[in-house]
Amino acid sequence: MLKFIKYWLPVIIYAIIIFNVSSVPGEEIPFLFSFQDVVFHILEYALLATLVSRALRAYYPAMIFSRRFLWVLILTVVYAFSDEFHQAFVPNRDPSFLDVFYDSLGVLLAGIIYRQENRLRR
Repeated sequence: MLKFIKYWLPVIIYAIIIFNVSSVPGEEIPFLFSFQDVVFHILEYALLATLVSRALRAYYPAMIFSRRFLWVLILTVVYAFSDEFHQAFVPNRDPSFLDVFYDSLGVLLAGIIYRQENRLRR
């Protein structure tokens, strides 16, 4: 149970945070800078991918990086699609395949950074 709390609970909590942020009606989203939606999609899913990868690595330490990354990609992109579906029911928000694309870029970015960081440690 402690292992679950340490590795999967952060994933669940962060997924709930993403869900709650996606529940904010469109007119209530503050403007901070140009392309903020793109930046935030990439960053939020890079963090989600990092958390999922961390959990998978803890539970399956022998899994090679490419297989773990494939699972991270599948899990996070499925969540991204579900999040966009959820936004169809939020006032002044629309589901967007482009947002899923940006989410996927965040996952890829996290994978590239993780891979490069491990190469530098060797």
